[in-house]
Amino acid sequence: MDNEIKNSVTNRETWMRGLFILLFFLISGVARLVIVLVVLIQFLSVLFTGSANAQLLSFGQSLSTYVYQITLYLTFNSEWRPFPFGEWPESRVQ
Repeated sequence: MDNEIKNSVTNRETWMRGLFILLFFLISGVARLVIVLVVLIQFLSVLFTGSANAQLLSFGQSLSTYVYQITLYLTFNSEWRPFPFGEWPESRVQ
């Protein structure tokens, strides 16, 4: 049992995962602030023009998918590292 704990604590991959967790935690905080800005700008767009901005729809969807991907990684539900180590998620808004 002690060897298992020692191996876990000294595992380089575990410590690298910890560093990526810190990085993605910070990135997700910034991304969530950007989502707030997208929401506010989209609201103003609908308020003053009567319709949603298509570019913001697309960006908002890809950004929210990105935050979802980060959350999957942070909660150990995925081993795949999101952008900037993987591809930026595509938007499905048409």
